[in-house]
Amino acid sequence: MKKNILIFLWTLAPVVLLAYHYGPGQNNLARETTKAKIHAALNFEKKSEWLKAIDAYNEALTTLPDNDITKRLQLQLARANAQIHIGELPEAMMAMDRLLEEASNQNNKSLENKIRSSLASAQYYTGWLMRLELAEKEEWMEPIQKSRQNFRLLAEQSIKTNFKTHEDHKKNLEAVVRLARMDLSEIQALPLPKKCQGNKNVCSKCRGQKKSNQPKEGKKKEDARGASVGKRPDGTGS
Repeated sequence: MKKNILIFLWTLAPVVLLAYHYGPGQNNLARETTKAKIHAALNFEKKSEWLKAIDAYNEALTTLPDNDITKRLQLQLARANAQIHIGELPEAMMAMDRLLEEASNQNNKSLENKIRSSLASAQYYTGWLMRLELAEKEEWMEPIQKSRQNFRLLAEQSIKTNFKTHEDHKKNLEAVVRLARMDLSEIQALPLPKKCQGNKNVCSKCRGQKKSNQPKEGKKKEDARGASVGKRPDGTGS
């Protein structure tokens, strides 16, 4: 009897191994592959090889298990931050805007704040470059105003939880306000921030994005009573 049980268990072993291989084993393999790609991306960033870093992040996203939403958002944020260094500031800003909306539905405040902080910085640099490109005040004030609102919200939310983080956001908020008040000649006299370098035609790109987001003519507008305005942030902004 004992011998028969052992034989039965032995015959089950390949089945169990196959089940693991095509089930949890595949997920574990995918995670290890993703981990290796992320490590490669971080090494490329240290060497300022931003295109290679973006490629590595893209590869990591293709191997990441579909159910790992938090990690996917983190990788997409890292990729967007890398895009800024290759002259794709407006594209990165738009990507971050979408990520913030998605993160707000994940009940992960830490990740949401991280994305909001990156977005606020991107908006700040966009406003800086738009001023240097001699955009109209109404145009360059839009990203600066959004940056100010985001940094103010971050500062308000962190005032009771993390003093250092609160001070950092407060300083960033003050920098945004100064940028809006500075004369153009003062901005032109300043060294160009590192994240602004390599970014050209920012005004044109932002106009194109704005135009593409507008509803097409002839398309009926959704009844406002049935449209969702999304989750409002916990804070007044301004």
